[in-house]
Amino acid sequence: MQAARPTRRTALKTSVAFGGYLIAPEVSAAESTSANEQLNIACIGIGGRGAANVNGVKSQNLVALCDVDQQRAGKVFEQHNQAEKFADYRKMFDKLEKQIDAVVVSTPDHTHFHPSMAAMERGKHLYCEKPMAHSVWEVRQMTKMAVKQDVATQLGCQRHALANMHRSVELIQAGAIGDVSEVYSWVGGSRGMPSIPKTFPKVPETVDWDLWLGPAMPRPYDSTYCPYGWRFWWDFGTGETGNWGCHILDIPFWALGLKYPSRVEGSGPEVDDQRTPKQMATKMHFAEQGVDLHWDHASAGPAKLKELGIDGKGMNTLFIGSKGMLLTGFNKLRLLPEEKFADFKAPQPTIPKSPGFYKEWITACKGGEPATCDFRYSGPLAETVLLGNAAYRAGGSFDWDGPSLTASGNDAVQPFLKSEYRKGWEVAEV
Repeated sequence: MQAARPTRRTALKTSVAFGGYLIAPEVSAAESTSANEQLNIACIGIGGRGAANVNGVKSQNLVALCDVDQQRAGKVFEQHNQAEKFADYRKMFDKLEKQIDAVVVSTPDHTHFHPSMAAMERGKHLYCEKPMAHSVWEVRQMTKMAVKQDVATQLGCQRHALANMHRSVELIQAGAIGDVSEVYSWVGGSRGMPSIPKTFPKVPETVDWDLWLGPAMPRPYDSTYCPYGWRFWWDFGTGETGNWGCHILDIPFWALGLKYPSRVEGSGPEVDDQRTPKQMATKMHFAEQGVDLHWDHASAGPAKLKELGIDGKGMNTLFIGSKGMLLTGFNKLRLLPEEKFADFKAPQPTIPKSPGFYKEWITACKGGEPATCDFRYSGPLAETVLLGNAAYRAGGSFDWDGPSLTASGNDAVQPFLKSEYRKGWEVAEV
């Protein structure tokens, strides 16, 4: 299952014309040449989002399922009783390393890195949930390991396969709104800052709490951390920015060919050492493209929308160009001002229709072309998302040298670039 993967992508082009709103037809993708060959897949983390990922790859041979919470994972265990069951992924690899071709990791953010690296070190292909890892350093190590081992990878940015995403990217790349100088992306809501537990119940018999903590520093069990609230605690999660940033910033990253920002700024409410905020704002400058990328976690969206008199409901990204603006989301878009683009003719679609986000990865594992969110692309995207969190937590801004993974101008950011591990979980640099 370690065949080389060609990089050529083919497409059938069609022509479309449109006014303000549109979702144009997709372009057909080339068929896989190994469609009938099954992979032996192991899934680590199968409750919650993990259950959806198991479902996404169930067309293949599921040889192992692994989860530290036997109750939360129980339904998936029952549905796929042909697979061997594990709580500890290390024991899974010890027993089944030779049988496993590929691995899906869907654990909490703080435990993405270790099983992912263990899989790739063994030459296993990897599908990993966003935001890929818990720190910028971890993301870079995973990206380097994937290249070193020449394994097929895919980051869980499932919306990358949506038709509207494709059309948005094509419009920007065709110059429909001219040269883009600013982009505003956002997620609504006010999730964050959960209550700090004062009493600690007994760990449920169905949960291996020590394994759930993994590399994180020890603390007593509480249901505010497990099974889901972990997302809003810095020791385990990355907040709403980590939750949604890879999905939403995927749009400008793809459209503008972004990679590493040269400067990162963060602001918001007073920083809490333990908990992620209910709102925050970051600004990333990409010197190579001359673009400022703004990210807001704010219930009403960025202030720029109000300033321009734009209703951003159902949208998440605003591109500002020299000839107009593109307001877009996952499922719809508008060119602004609408009267200017009333008779606009769309460029020919050039992005092929995805055969399915999971199928892209499965095909790549079997020797096909790389998946669209291969780590070479999605690694820098995930790093940028986590850099935004680092800037907020550092209380300001810093200059960033992406190739060398170096921050300067703000020493306070250093602790937030690399995760700290408890004894026994240390990992050497790739």
